[in-house]
Order: sequence, then structure tokens, then C-alpha cells
Amino acid sequence: MIRLAAALLCLTATATLAQEQRRPSHCIAIADAAPGLEYLHKASWTDPLPEYSLRIHYIAHASFLIQTRGGLEAVTDFNGFIGNTRLIPDIVTMNHAHETHWTTAIDPAIPHVLRGWGQEFGAGIDHHLDLGEMLVRNVSTDIRSAFGGDEPRGNSIFIFEAEGLCVAHLGHLHHEPTDMQYAALGRADVLMVPVDGGYTLPLSTVERIVDRLKSSIVIPMHWFSGYALEAFLAGVGDTFVIDRRDTATLEVSLRSLPSRPTVIVLQPRFLSDPD
Repeated sequence: MIRLAAALLCLTATATLAQEQRRPSHCIAIADAAPGLEYLHKASWTDPLPEYSLRIHYIAHASFLIQTRGGLEAVTDFNGFIGNTRLIPDIVTMNHAHETHWTTAIDPAIPHVLRGWGQEFGAGIDHHLDLGEMLVRNVSTDIRSAFGGDEPRGNSIFIFEAEGLCVAHLGHLHHEPTDMQYAALGRADVLMVPVDGGYTLPLSTVERIVDRLKSSIVIPMHWFSGYALEAFLAGVGDTFVIDRRDTATLEVSLRSLPSRPTVIVLQPRFLSDPD
């Protein structure tokens, strides 16, 4: 009995130490926070970044480049091609609903490859990658499988935390998150959301998600035609400011979040190195 009690104490101490060493998520801890306001401006993906800012570049489909001022670079839903560039990202995330969201051809020079699914069917996965300047974590969700069934925990919503911002990418989401998944996601200052209207989610469901999350910035992705995009914009136009851009890139900080929830339409553009 004494040995059992000692073993339990040891396990508790080990778990407590591991939790203390695991950097907590500020996006969950202050999910009700209201950051200060200013506005955004355009920039090239190769320009230096101002202090306390992130850069987001819409590459294509569901792939975005997220850059920090210190030089960390993450690519979402990486499918192996981001453009004619020598850039090697520090982090790539992937989801495997379709081959346009993942690849097996991974450059070994990429240090951190985060797959949104587990090794076993339905097992899911738990990522908590702390690189100091950026914390990357995920929330597992279900997807429809290629054979008409469901794959539990086969998709991941990835959250990127840096410079006090919470940037959430919904991936190839196939259902509205549960209350537990919403809670695990936490605050999402910037939200990348699929608006195809069918391959992922009906637009009515997408509208409920963006209404519940109340992100300061929503960036539509995964749109195959102007029709799907325009239908989404019409559906949220009463509650969101619509900001159409002719660029693929924006910079954002806590102080530059818009005063009203805003949908920013970026134009996808593959990366290319400057001449």
C-alpha cells in the first residue's frame, strides 16, 4: 500500500512538472479578451515586419504562409508546392481529406511537419509545438472518409499563437465544432474558413461558426468560384464589414485589428522570390 501511494505521488509530480513545462495557450486563457484597435495595411511577403506583427499570405486553395518578425515561417495545408521559391518553411501543417491539403513528398529540410491525423484510423493527434516565438497546437475534428463513412478525428483545426495573436485555420472541416471543440479552440482573432459550400461545409453552417467565434478578421479560403465566395459574403454582409483586397498579403497586430468584425478577401498568389 505504501509503495502504491509512493508511485501515485511520483506520477502526480511527473505530470505536474510536464504541465509546468508545457507553455499554456493564451488564446484559451483569455478567450474573452478585447484587444485594442487600429487598421491593417498591405505588404509584400518578403518585406521586413514591424514590431508585434504577423504577416499572412494567401498562397492558394487552403494554404497560407504565416510569418513572424523573428523569421519563423509556417505553411498551412501544405501540399508540396508553394511557388517558385527557395523558401523552406519552419513548420508545415497538413490535413488528408484530399491530396490538395497534404503530401508524402516532404523536403527533409523542413524541421516540423504536423499532420492533422493520427497514425491509426480515427486515433487523432495532439500537437503542441512551442518554438518560443510561435506556439502551434491543434483541435481534432471528424471528416467524411473516402469510402462514404466518417473518420473520427481525421482533420485538425490548427491554431498559431504569436505576438499575442490567435490565428486559427479550420482545415478541411466537415462539421460544426462541438462545444468542447469550440472551447479547446479558444479565441480566434484571425480565422481562415472554407467557403466552398459543399466539399467541406454548407454555407449556413459556416455562417454559424463565424458568428459564434466572432473573429476580428475572417479570411475566406477553399473557394473554387466567384459564386461560392459571393454567396458567403452575402450571407455575412449584415454582421461583417466586407473588405476586398487586390493583394495576397496582409500584416496584422493586436493594435491593428479592425474595430468591427471584418471579412478580408485576399487574392491567392503562389510565392515567388524577388528578382
